[in-house]
Amino acid sequence: MIEPHAPAPPRSPAPWSAPGGPDGPARLPVRPGTGRFLVLAGAFVCAACGLVYELELVALASYLMGDSVTQASVVLSVMVFAMGIGSLAAKRLRRLAAAGFGAVEATLALVGGCSAMALYAVFAWTGDWGGMWANGPRCLLVAFSLAIGLLIGAEVPLLMELIQRIRRQDAGGAVADLFAADYVGALVGGLAFPFLLLPFLGQLTGALLTGAVNTVVGGALVLGLFRRDLTRRARWLLLIGNGLVLAVLASAAVLVDDFERAARQAMYGEDVRVALQTGVKEVVLAGGTDGRPLDIYFDGRLRVSGRDELRFHEALVHPAMTGPHARVLILGGGDGLAVREVLRHSGVDRVDVVELDAEVVRLARTDPALSALNQHAFGDPRVRVTTADAFGWLRGATPATYDVVVSDLPDPGITESTKLYSQEFYGLARRVLAPGGRLVVHAGPVTAGPRVYWTVEATVRAAGLRTAPYGTGSRRTACAAGPDRTPAGRSRAPRDWGFVLAARTDPRPRLDPDGPRPSVLTQASLAAGERATRRTRIEGLPASTLVHPRY
Repeated sequence: MIEPHAPAPPRSPAPWSAPGGPDGPARLPVRPGTGRFLVLAGAFVCAACGLVYELELVALASYLMGDSVTQASVVLSVMVFAMGIGSLAAKRLRRLAAAGFGAVEATLALVGGCSAMALYAVFAWTGDWGGMWANGPRCLLVAFSLAIGLLIGAEVPLLMELIQRIRRQDAGGAVADLFAADYVGALVGGLAFPFLLLPFLGQLTGALLTGAVNTVVGGALVLGLFRRDLTRRARWLLLIGNGLVLAVLASAAVLVDDFERAARQAMYGEDVRVALQTGVKEVVLAGGTDGRPLDIYFDGRLRVSGRDELRFHEALVHPAMTGPHARVLILGGGDGLAVREVLRHSGVDRVDVVELDAEVVRLARTDPALSALNQHAFGDPRVRVTTADAFGWLRGATPATYDVVVSDLPDPGITESTKLYSQEFYGLARRVLAPGGRLVVHAGPVTAGPRVYWTVEATVRAAGLRTAPYGTGSRRTACAAGPDRTPAGRSRAPRDWGFVLAARTDPRPRLDPDGPRPSVLTQASLAAGERATRRTRIEGLPASTLVHPRY
């Protein structure tokens, strides 16, 4: 005879839950249908906040460290992995679902909301010191991705437990409802970040505001809807914890402008005059007054140094102007410095400038130091500026129009610039060249990046043009040496620039004997730069294309 089982002794309640809370249906202050809706609405908001944290880390890491493909891959892969671990770990919190969810959301709001400021601070104050700090920003990026992923992953099991405690239903239906709210929230967060938070609040304030919304919604959901399932101690701890998180985020928001100015000075020096986010990139002008040279930074990369910009722009422009040059096209060059060198040549009838960032052109027209440096080039009636992406503009340009095309674009190693150094791009540039026309390309440093430089040269040749590589040295690099940002004063940047002169017939880098005399560049230094560049040649490199970038 089988003896009946003795009744199990009553299980004592969890220390963070009210007696009877974790084992039975939730005791709600509202009807079950309303409670279920509020939980799904909370899941919607928390999912939106979580995706904002992800996008903010990707955007800031790409901005600080370059190579957006790599940074996005690191952040997303680490975060998705961590979400799986977080989901498994949250199984242990199911009996404490309400308190656990409140604690997770408060922690996520603090970590995610402060992640942008912390990453920016580490980069600004430790960027390239070497030693234990050599990879500080990258290590912190991985740490934040891991922490945020763990916390986001813990949300779903806890929310599932809360939904089922309101009203039991089949697991498939509950999963469908929860994931629908989660995915729609992710859509809203994904759209809010680039179209609202980033342009109107910036990365730092946007992340802080997202953290505040996250902690308010998470705290309100638990303390308002599930407060009867928590002990008095748990309610006070959650209330104090959320209050402290909000206080930290609010204090950071109040101090964010001072923090940003201090970080900017650490990165660029103390003589920053202009710093603005244009919608395309961050532009910083430093110096240019009281006899100090003007430095121009685009997205943290030193683009122009007044100490040495003549060496770069004379080498870029003057060899290409030997021959017919009535109509000139400049791709990029919104600072007006390449335009200045073009206008020094007689016989120029028209200069078309295609620049993506209208704000850079505005600064080149109106900033006293920059307009003086470019000699008010944009005030010349022969100069016409078009705000457009160079690739798209070339696709609609009239063929055989220009005697000279000057490609004054960011470094090829930057992911966003890769298409502007592709075989397709140079094919479009070749199409707009008039018979006898010449194309000149800034191809990055030669000695520090020979593989990138010779890949650009191979890509130009693959587009059907013959090439003449050459370079020039510098006292201090005036253009970005590569894709990585490095705070001012800590750069080990190379001391040269490489260029590729191209035409349908064999071009020869030389100066026009009847043209203006450059201030720095001479025929002897040009020939020496050509010989030195050729000695670094790497044979057999494939061309870079849109679908197979090689940089």
